[in-house]
Amino acid sequence: MFTGIIEELGKVTELERHSAGARLSVACSAVLCDATLGASIAVNGACLTAVELTERSFAVDLAPETLSRTNLGGLNPGAPVNLERPLRATGRLDGHFVLGHIDDTGEVISLAELGDENRWLRVRVPERLSRYVVEKGSIAVDGMSLTVAEIDRNVLGFAIIPHTYRNTTVKSYSVGSRVNIEVDILAKHLEKLTAFR
Repeated sequence: MFTGIIEELGKVTELERHSAGARLSVACSAVLCDATLGASIAVNGACLTAVELTERSFAVDLAPETLSRTNLGGLNPGAPVNLERPLRATGRLDGHFVLGHIDDTGEVISLAELGDENRWLRVRVPERLSRYVVEKGSIAVDGMSLTVAEIDRNVLGFAIIPHTYRNTTVKSYSVGSRVNIEVDILAKHLEKLTAFR
């Protein structure tokens, strides 16, 4: 489990495609301080398993399911990625409950400056996911716990503060960028439970 509070901005060094999947290598430092083989690391919000470790990088295998559901297969060397280690039982839950199980990708519609380095991000999500989103609720976008400030059908608006812009993948977004979306798992559970009534 993760919180959606990004610890570090890593950099893709290689995406090696295989016949059914791929291996992604990422250069970083902070998330490696206590990493072990088999450890989970969220990359752009996707919970992945470290299969190779060096002093300055790690590698993960991407299954076909991961490639079809996320933006990871479209990354090129040099691309920034949001990184987070799993939440410790004694840690603070600063964001919201993020499982690292990506539902689908969304599309960046706009990233507008508001002044004082604040920005307004608009993302179109698949219509089937919009029912799980509420105004002032939380959603994970590329692993970032963001508060939904506006809903216009299946287009969501987010206020991005300067810290988030400077320390995450947001600064690399342009119109049309694909972003990983994970909706609130509690909403999905509630929907299924109420369907049995």
